[in-house]
Amino acid sequence: MIAIIDYGINNLDSVENALDKLGAPSIVTNDATTIQSADVLILPGVGAACEGMKNLKKLNLDKVIISEVNKGKPILGICLGMQLLLSKSEEGDVDCLDLIKGSVNKFDSKNKIPQIGWNNVSFNDANRASNLKAGIPNNSYFYFVHSYYCIPTDANISLGITSYGLDYCSIFAKNNIVGVQFHPEKSGAVGFQLLKNVINYFN
Repeated sequence: MIAIIDYGINNLDSVENALDKLGAPSIVTNDATTIQSADVLILPGVGAACEGMKNLKKLNLDKVIISEVNKGKPILGICLGMQLLLSKSEEGDVDCLDLIKGSVNKFDSKNKIPQIGWNNVSFNDANRASNLKAGIPNNSYFYFVHSYYCIPTDANISLGITSYGLDYCSIFAKNNIVGVQFHPEKSGAVGFQLLKNVINYFN
């Protein structure tokens, strides 16, 4: 069972619908016991990091997520959810979950912010999580909506790189943790393929 974590700042229906189409059983929940008993966690999210962390802490889900992931439970972070997996975000100068060492920075003002729309992802062959890109052509386009981007301390965990004024990490993978900056559930066939690959990667 996949637990889609509801912390009041997510785009839950589209993620749940995508998993339904893939035949992957899931439940939308903010219940700690349900999250602890799930096989896989998904942390979606749209909005501000400071509000996201505030809501997670209010529900005491930050500690639950950290504990479960540190035990080895797989987690996929989507958009804001990816950013919250890192150590700290410039957005509200907030400490995040610190499951992946690194920071979240704002795009330079020379770019149109937020980045909204389709952009391509170039795969980094240095990352060994090659099964995550199975069936997805290099430089495929995914749907993005964000003003901040992730900078993992360990560049080798970056699986996907996207350019928007600069090159940044749009997919990272390290052991039981995967993050994607775009919305796979809104990215058509390649997005569904990526979700399928993530499920297979975690099994």
